[in-house]
Amino acid sequence: MAKLILVRHLLSQWNEENRFNGWADTPLAEGSAEKARELAEEIFKIQIDSIYTSRLFRNMDTVARILEYHKKYPLFIHLDKGRMKDWGNFTDLTENDIPSYVSEELNERYYGKLQGTNREEIIKKYGEEQFLKWRRGFKTPPPGGESLKDTYDRVIPFFKKYVEKDLKSGKNILMVLSHNAIRSIIKYIEKVSDEDIPKVEVPYGGRKEYNF
Repeated sequence: MAKLILVRHLLSQWNEENRFNGWADTPLAEGSAEKARELAEEIFKIQIDSIYTSRLFRNMDTVARILEYHKKYPLFIHLDKGRMKDWGNFTDLTENDIPSYVSEELNERYYGKLQGTNREEIIKKYGEEQFLKWRRGFKTPPPGGESLKDTYDRVIPFFKKYVEKDLKSGKNILMVLSHNAIRSIIKYIEKVSDEDIPKVEVPYGGRKEYNF
């Protein structure tokens, strides 16, 4: 039996400021060490064979902070085309390494013109109903950005190509992602309807586990 563990990244600086993050590459907020330690204690009760994360710093940093409380460390392996893939990869791993695969296909949804804006100000300007359609709905994109469906349509093909393959081979997988990438995977695995997906929430540093 293989296990999949989904973890939402730790609180970022813009999360703390109640701003839309999206693809803006913001750092984690201060005070994440205790939550990282708690996650490590739970996650590494089993052997983790591979990690998948996005290219956003808050996700990669969450991986690194969790691994600080484990005897192994992540070796980030870039899957996207470019020099980081051609020059940066090293696959001759030792027993101290956990291969940590990185791709922007796993990034948070792109919030377009909402990125960097304060959520309360958006509610005041457009109303709570429109705000919730943009933030939690499935098919409604924010101005110039992606809907959750758009995010789903890039995350799930990646998940099927790489993660499902690993799970079927018996590997235990940890994925550290942003909220809407996680919501997309939950929708796929649990067959959540378009109408019910707005109710799906995972807190910062929260985790979901599945047995395959």
